[in-house]
Amino acid sequence: MIGRPMRAAALLALLLAPLAAPAQTVPPSLPVPAEFATALPLRTGDVPNGNGPEQWNGKPGAMSVRNTVSASLVPVLPDVGKRTGAAVVIAPGGGFMTLSWDHEGMEVARVMADHGIAAFVLKYRVDPTPRDPAGFGRAMSARMTNWIGKPGEGLKITTPSYAVADGIAALRLVRARAGEWGIDPTRVGMIGFSAGARTTLGVTLQAAPADRPAFIAPIYPPMERIAVPADAPPMFVAMATDDPLSGRAGYGLLESWAAARRPFEFHAYQRSGHGFGLGVKGTTTQGWIDGLLRWITFNGFLKARP
Repeated sequence: MIGRPMRAAALLALLLAPLAAPAQTVPPSLPVPAEFATALPLRTGDVPNGNGPEQWNGKPGAMSVRNTVSASLVPVLPDVGKRTGAAVVIAPGGGFMTLSWDHEGMEVARVMADHGIAAFVLKYRVDPTPRDPAGFGRAMSARMTNWIGKPGEGLKITTPSYAVADGIAALRLVRARAGEWGIDPTRVGMIGFSAGARTTLGVTLQAAPADRPAFIAPIYPPMERIAVPADAPPMFVAMATDDPLSGRAGYGLLESWAAARRPFEFHAYQRSGHGFGLGVKGTTTQGWIDGLLRWITFNGFLKARP
């Protein structure tokens, strides 16, 4: 069994992978990705005591962002001839301290758009972090160590209220402008990864019924039992059983959906740890998103409603 320090170190290394900068300097933020030319501001306010401006790290195709002060939504739309009328809001993960923008956002959005599903990547507000890479690394390490805790303890993770507010605002905006994008407002779902999965579940539990996503796909989510509304949306879950976060919490999330008699589908993969995005080469997580697309189709979300 992997010890707590090793689990924490492995998860931290994953989350810090996009950061490769000298420890004693504050490198300039990389240019904002080109897709932000079409970004839609959500106007949900600023992070309390924010430490902006936001900082972009990594390299093209593997970008992450932290110190996001305000929220926005980036559309990735299918060609007109491919439109199905379905849409998803995508919430990347990053421990509520950074957002894995490409790995768990844009890459997923492009797959969705290729299959006729309008995708909107959510740049939600995250907790303020030190601006220098070394300080950020220490802050993230402390958070991961605190979250994972001691053997036998539950995970001590809190979803910021402003992240949930951004998710709700994103769904409202997509539905409000559905006509111009060829979207059916009754077929707008939400996909979230890690912290984004927590945000997705927070939206599902806290939004008014009219604002809830039509379907949800929390990927390597919290697995603890929660109170589920009687009209909770259908849910698709994917995770690896060796995940140091999701893999140690049992299956309470699924039991909660089952107790509420709400539909769900669960995919548990033998190995890939936490943060596998679209899948890890050489493991069975490769192609998991094909299962999600089949599930979306099976539940009728690609068909026009009468």
